Amino acid sequence: MTEPPAPVEPLPAVVTVRIAEGAFLLIDKPRGPTSHQVTAWVRDLLGLERAGHAGTLDPNVSGILWIGVGPALKLLPLVLQFPKRYIGVAVLHGEVPDAAVHAALLEFRGPVFQTPPVRSAVKRERRIRTIHRLDLLERNGTKLLLDVVGDSGTYVRTLAVDLGDALGVGGHLEELRRTGTGPFVEAQAVPVAVLGDAVVRAKAGAPEPLLALLHPMREVWQEFPQVVLRDSAAAAVAHGADLAGGGIDRVLRPFSAGQSVALVSRSGDLVALGRALVDSVDLARRKQGWVIDAGRVVADASDYPASWRKPPAPTDPPKGTG
Repeated sequence: MTEPPAPVEPLPAVVTVRIAEGAFLLIDKPRGPTSHQVTAWVRDLLGLERAGHAGTLDPNVSGILWIGVGPALKLLPLVLQFPKRYIGVAVLHGEVPDAAVHAALLEFRGPVFQTPPVRSAVKRERRIRTIHRLDLLERNGTKLLLDVVGDSGTYVRTLAVDLGDALGVGGHLEELRRTGTGPFVEAQAVPVAVLGDAVVRAKAGAPEPLLALLHPMREVWQEFPQVVLRDSAAAAVAHGADLAGGGIDRVLRPFSAGQSVALVSRSGDLVALGRALVDSVDLARRKQGWVIDAGRVVADASDYPASWRKPPAPTDPPKGTG
């Protein structure tokens, strides 16, 4: 007769509260597993039903992988906007003078057209990505050690191929590691094994190491422009409304039309993520009409009573009473 499974020891309450509030982890993905598999390991270690990652890494690419749990899953659109930093080894298929290599690297800085590799998780269509940095750190014959910072969705593998083609000898990417995602760097990332040890220690009564790995959501949304809402507007946005100019209490950081904006309550809590419809300098003359499209509500609507709804009118007492 099969023995029943041993009960899974729960995480301490202080950890479950942090996860319920929304948190994310910075995992140092090894070469081999997919990003989806690493995310599944994190989910299972924490005993959760769901977890999600931002910025897929190919199986043979290592480095920092952002994984969200709880309400932090709603921040995925923001994380995907961060530029990414990589250290990679590109191999040229022929000898090229140093001067030609440096000249070609200069040509690839700025906006470039890219087509995703054949073995990619997205549709293969031509797109524009901006290369913010492309530096040669070291060279050993035909091998180039490159430092690359590009828009989210930049394909360094495609960049290595295009670089080789531009030099007239061809080329390919031999190795790649992601060392940064926006403000987050590889020194903050930990292997899955370190997370596993922290989970064991938390269940044994020492939750501090695990709490240190569960970053609060604020570390993401504070990187974006923030708009503080009036109380009535915060309630309306929490229930799905867009934001009119009259609902703004103050702007903490200026923004341009089209930018992502964090909509925050007066108490400093994130209510929703939005997209600006106008520049912040134009808000003073836009007291009427929508100014921010509140696309994704993060707050629990039950925490923001719908104050604009009138209470039901009292019923008249039956005749003959009183």
